[in-house]
Amino acid sequence: MVAIRKGLIAALMLGLLAGAAWLGQQAGATVGAVAAQTVEVIEVGFASEDLTPSLTEARRPVYVAGFGHNRKATGVHDPIMARTVVLKEGDKKIALVSLDIVGYFHAEVVKVRERLPDFHYVLVTSTHNHEGPDTLGLWGPSPVVSGVDPAYLEFIANRVVASVRAAERNLKPAAAQIGVVQAPELLHDSREPRVLHDDLVVLRFHSSAGGVRPPLGLVVQWNCHPETMNSKNTELTADYVYFTIEYLRKKYDCPVVYLTGTVGGLMTSLHVPIKDEAGNLLKDGTWDKTRRYGELLGAACDRALARAEPVRLTPMTVRARQFTVAMTNPLYHLGRKLGVLKRDVYVWTGNPADLQPGDNKTPEDRMAVRTEVAALLLGELHVACIPGEIYPELVLDKIQDPVDPGADFPEAPKEPAIYPALGGRWQMIIGLANDQLGYILPKRQWDEKPPFCYGRQKKQYGEENSIGSDAAPTICGMFQELMRMPR
Repeated sequence: MVAIRKGLIAALMLGLLAGAAWLGQQAGATVGAVAAQTVEVIEVGFASEDLTPSLTEARRPVYVAGFGHNRKATGVHDPIMARTVVLKEGDKKIALVSLDIVGYFHAEVVKVRERLPDFHYVLVTSTHNHEGPDTLGLWGPSPVVSGVDPAYLEFIANRVVASVRAAERNLKPAAAQIGVVQAPELLHDSREPRVLHDDLVVLRFHSSAGGVRPPLGLVVQWNCHPETMNSKNTELTADYVYFTIEYLRKKYDCPVVYLTGTVGGLMTSLHVPIKDEAGNLLKDGTWDKTRRYGELLGAACDRALARAEPVRLTPMTVRARQFTVAMTNPLYHLGRKLGVLKRDVYVWTGNPADLQPGDNKTPEDRMAVRTEVAALLLGELHVACIPGEIYPELVLDKIQDPVDPGADFPEAPKEPAIYPALGGRWQMIIGLANDQLGYILPKRQWDEKPPFCYGRQKKQYGEENSIGSDAAPTICGMFQELMRMPR
């Protein structure tokens, strides 16, 4: 009887255990099903095209952009590239293209978009490379002669379209991770007040079928001028960007797209103390420092990837707005008269939403240019797209307050900052997005006339390469309106 009772108890226990196991399996299956439904799958494709101009077949010298005039290219150290990532959700395709050049005007971006009509949105940005060919016209043989070869601009447009189509052909189902670290040791702020935007953002895409190695590709966003080779270099190069991309490409065995973010204010690799492996301090304007800086930035990307988290990038929503900005810089007016700066003129009415074309009779005090702001709302990642070199103060809500008494517009209100308006669990910024308007600085920090701020004896650099003092109020205001639009 005892034996029978023990047998019954054992059988009952086994039944309970089996039932529990079955319930666990069902629960696991249910959880797995839910997880499978919530794991985001997006399609991603990467591609690149070589933009390096020929130095032997060119009809005219290739002028190197940035710093002074008449800096003719004498060789090619590394290729000038267009690097593209295409994101696809259902029938919606978005292309992000980064060019190793100093800037790309809005009218050129419009031409590219016209050739990609099936894309929901095409963004073309520049790394703001000061060691590549002049694409804006400002660094020709003299201040009164453009450095742009129109045939080269057409060549760029053709290659950009080709890179987008190639990335589209490479589309694969993917999942994404995002990592962010701060790297203040790799930034120098050359203008007072000192405000750094030192967030380094890295996106890693991998196959949605499982496994993160090798990745399908990386997207890196950093806030610094690529100008480590300085003003004496005459070899075309992508500057430190080339070395960062090579470091990551070799380590992770995948393509890499580099995006420039907040570079106004002025964020630079010059004057950053960089040492070689033996501890020797490296000099600006040398390949040793440029290579080492690029590799250290790559190592910082490693740190970001080590802490990367899954990120959902759908649904993909694009908000974009075209508008006008008053052009009040007298140097820009002079450049336009001389044919050095070629931009279509619009009429400034005081309302940025008025897109009234101008002509050669438009007075200088009413001239404006057409540009664009955008926000890419990619699920949990929100990306601000700003058409120039915006100051960190305007992105991070760190505008000086109280204002320095030497400022030209001490009563100017603080502009609404970009990141607070942007929202999102994760944030990223693309500067020089779809245009290059020059520096975008807080109006209350504008300092062109004496007495100068901070007790300085001469004005700081920045205003002379800005479209005007109302650029920041206009651009930040339009971005604020953009983010108020219903999703």
